Amino acid sequence: MTDTPIRLLLADDHPVVRAGLRAVLETEEGIAVVAEAATAEDAIARAAQGDIDVVLMDLQFGKGMNGAQATAVITARPGAPRVLIVTTYDTDADTLPAIEAGATGYLLKDAPPEDLAAAVRTAATGRTTLAPTVADRLMNRLRAPGTAVTRRESEVLALVAEGLSNQAIGARLHLTEGTVKSHLARIYAKLGVDSRTAAVATATELGLIRRQ
Repeated sequence: MTDTPIRLLLADDHPVVRAGLRAVLETEEGIAVVAEAATAEDAIARAAQGDIDVVLMDLQFGKGMNGAQATAVITARPGAPRVLIVTTYDTDADTLPAIEAGATGYLLKDAPPEDLAAAVRTAATGRTTLAPTVADRLMNRLRAPGTAVTRRESEVLALVAEGLSNQAIGARLHLTEGTVKSHLARIYAKLGVDSRTAAVATATELGLIRRQ
């Protein structure tokens, strides 16, 4: 163990969660919690100060930017800290944007304390730690890329699950109604379904979208 601890920034909009993470991690040798942030914007600003090694980032912050967006901004800077996502969400609609944004690891909040500490140490070295459910689905996507739902398709699916019409989905995602229909056709083919209801049910069961 080196004399210099791994310096952490805890980014989560729930004070109780930040307190819990702090309580777990401050008992670990070689790890120091040096800052907290309650919004994604605050996390970006604090991470830019140059004294953070790993950011523990939630995905949902209520209003403003989300964790994946903040991760993209943080990791784009030279000499950026590593970002470890710590969240309750493990669907493709959540994991893919975060990983594409540059997150080093992805852990769920129900992970054992020893797994959290190990993930922090792994992230600090630039190596990846993924929650088992996330790793399994990423492997499945690699094994069968032709059947994997794309990020855009998962966005369409999520809005279908909210009950939006094709026209409303197009307006939300800045797509034409015809493009939305094309996405749905590909989704139906990939999931082996023939209706919106069946698509939502199957996608939820497979962990492609969040349960409502």
